[in-house]
Amino acid sequence: MAVLERPRTPRAGTARAVGLTLALTATVIWSGNFVIARALHATVPPVQTAFWRWIVALVAVAPLTLPEVRRQWPAVRRHLPHLAGAALLGVTLFNTLIYQAGRTTSATNMAMIAAGSPLLIAAFDRLGRRRATPAPDGAPDDGAPLGARRLAGMLLALAGVVVLVGGGSPAALARLDLAPGDLWMLAATATFAGYSALLRRRPDGIGQRAYLFMTFALGAAMLLPAYGVSLAVEGGFPLTAATAGPLLYIGVLSSAVAFFTWNKAIALVGAARAGVVYYLQPVCVALLSYAVLGEGAGAVQVVCMALIVAGVVLGAGGGR
Repeated sequence: MAVLERPRTPRAGTARAVGLTLALTATVIWSGNFVIARALHATVPPVQTAFWRWIVALVAVAPLTLPEVRRQWPAVRRHLPHLAGAALLGVTLFNTLIYQAGRTTSATNMAMIAAGSPLLIAAFDRLGRRRATPAPDGAPDDGAPLGARRLAGMLLALAGVVVLVGGGSPAALARLDLAPGDLWMLAATATFAGYSALLRRRPDGIGQRAYLFMTFALGAAMLLPAYGVSLAVEGGFPLTAATAGPLLYIGVLSSAVAFFTWNKAIALVGAARAGVVYYLQPVCVALLSYAVLGEGAGAVQVVCMALIVAGVVLGAGGGR
């Protein structure tokens, strides 16, 4: 008996378009985060950067999120283990590991390792087959196979990223040396993938805003002991325009705005499909470098960016 595929409804198409736009918004903002993080590298220790990032984020989101937290407190208290796990992966560890990695590895190595995020997101998403809340119409089924189309798009985008960070030279890729920072970045990539997959299992009774506030608050609380150690060992940092400005960016935009849009994107289109959009980050960084620093792009970079965009369009589009 032939099985007819349910036709895509306008509502499903709208949800997918909104979800992909939100995923792209988060990716663009996080691209700027890497530039800002480099600006703080010599003046603010990694743990202190992460801690104050989340304090700023909490202040920014509190007026909009605390009313929902109060209304949903019984569900929040009941699902504290899930919230703590999401906070540990996405807040306490992820960006702290990135800031730590930047101390002992090159940007090329970091970009190469970060390119594995979408593949890990898809793999972890397969492990989280049971959903705590039903997905909107048109959202991918966590338990369904990844599909040839999406897998092909992911691999095409990954190929573009690999060639881009290698400058089109196989020899350049072969010369990549493993540094301690590479291991830190690998750990950061894995934590982000785990966090993204965990979002698809957000418990019933906890809205997006309450989820955001609680993960920020729990993640910052988990960072507090490490922050105290960093103060004792490394000392504080001067509060100047050169440090306050970047901290406001990563606290308000890279945290409050980007995490909300990323979480909402995953709720709409799923972790695997949103993860494909994450491949656009090297393209976004290149465009930001051109706009801010005036750095041009050669023929190899243009071709690689085209491969990445084509892979994202193929993997994030409708169908499997």
